[in-house]
Amino acid sequence: MNKTDQILLIACGALAREILALKAANGWDHLHLHCLPANLHHYPDKITPAVEKMVAERRDEFADIFVVYADCGTGGMLQAACDRMGIRMIEGPHCYSFFEGNDTFAALDEMTAFYLTDFSVRQFDAFIWKPLGLDRHPELRDMYFGNYEKLVYQAQLDDPALTKKAKACADKLRLPFERRLTGYGDLSKAISNN
Repeated sequence: MNKTDQILLIACGALAREILALKAANGWDHLHLHCLPANLHHYPDKITPAVEKMVAERRDEFADIFVVYADCGTGGMLQAACDRMGIRMIEGPHCYSFFEGNDTFAALDEMTAFYLTDFSVRQFDAFIWKPLGLDRHPELRDMYFGNYEKLVYQAQLDDPALTKKAKACADKLRLPFERRLTGYGDLSKAISNN
């Protein structure tokens, strides 16, 4: 491997499929993916230290590093760490924003929408239902989701089986369902700049 053109992508595990698909479709062999556990989103205070640790461990192996996390609940801590380490990261408050397109998402101003992506639809029970304790205490549904007005499924792939499963997630949460085929949104543009 020639270090001068190799780039490390440090990404959220929830984005692995999408990033690998983009790499394969575009022949981006110079990009090397290392994913951190998706469940760090349950503990956003752990995202920044995990990224810093990975940068420290792998910095000398690559010409550049790009962090494929948006802010993701870190309250600006991840951006500050990236600035301090001299590395770039994807723009946006979270993946729902960059999948929609950051400008489009900001214009929608949907504070009462609960979002799912292909990953969170596939992993709904393991990533949302069980960690929130809804499998054991369904009465918590109103406490967690009572102020949401709809569930928006941001589909990266046009997959009828995933759409059906996303609709079932909305039914489970007792929320009206909306599907948007966003594709990869700003994720594709951000990675293509590396």
